[in-house]
Amino acid sequence: MPRIALPIQLGAEARSTLDKFVHSSSTPQSLALRSRIVLAAADGSNNQQIAAALRIPAVTVGKWRQSFAVHGIEGLRDAPRSGRPPKHDADVRHKVQARVCQQPDDQSRWTVRTLAAELGLPASTVHTMLVAAKLRPHQIRTFTFSPDPDFEAKLLDIVGLYLNPPENALVLCVDEKPSIQALDRTQPLLPLRAKKPRAWTNEYARHGTQTLLAALEIATGKVIAHVRDRRTTVDFLSFMDDVVKSYPLGELHVVLDNLNIHKNDAAKQWLLRHSRVHFHYTPTHAS
Repeated sequence: MPRIALPIQLGAEARSTLDKFVHSSSTPQSLALRSRIVLAAADGSNNQQIAAALRIPAVTVGKWRQSFAVHGIEGLRDAPRSGRPPKHDADVRHKVQARVCQQPDDQSRWTVRTLAAELGLPASTVHTMLVAAKLRPHQIRTFTFSPDPDFEAKLLDIVGLYLNPPENALVLCVDEKPSIQALDRTQPLLPLRAKKPRAWTNEYARHGTQTLLAALEIATGKVIAHVRDRRTTVDFLSFMDDVVKSYPLGELHVVLDNLNIHKNDAAKQWLLRHSRVHFHYTPTHAS
């Protein structure tokens, strides 16, 4: 006696979900096929008709039709598989993770191969374990602790300037970029051509170095910049004179680092002559 196929009835939400599975490019092909089976069954087609239309065995149609009727949309997904048991247990993984976090005895850092040789494991196995644990012995980051006793006060002062600047005032960040090499190529450049990038000779002539002094207006991103031969107190204060002339109205709050030319006696005397300018120093070793 032939088995009677279970009837399929779809609500609006279930039909919408199945339609998404069918038309989405990211849906696995197996799930899209099973969704087509259910949609066709809900439209009244029997198993043989669906099998013929989709060119698959009727037993496949019956399997997924019944699975949907019993379990709903979750019944269309593959059941979890046990897979091959892991070759190395949790103790081995813990041993790898613990050792890679320790300093090697005779080198600056671990590599996958040196760690594998230390533990007597294949390098590929160690690599897989490190990736799974998100441990990256090849990466190094630098850090520094600020010895500034007023770190917190300076931090709050500058962050407050950024987040809540004083009314009728401008916040500027001022810094210098020294030792910019002024280089010139010894031969003319070759222009850009079809299939050929612009080219220049690898030989160059040195014309000394230059220093860039710049003031960034926080509110708008506007930059005032001057190029000088050196970075001295005279150069810095001359630049600040030009900054003051560029902003003749309102108070200026200037964020500076702790370079000596920013806070020596000459800078203090300059501040006394420019009462609407206020210097705010970053904590020592801060950006």
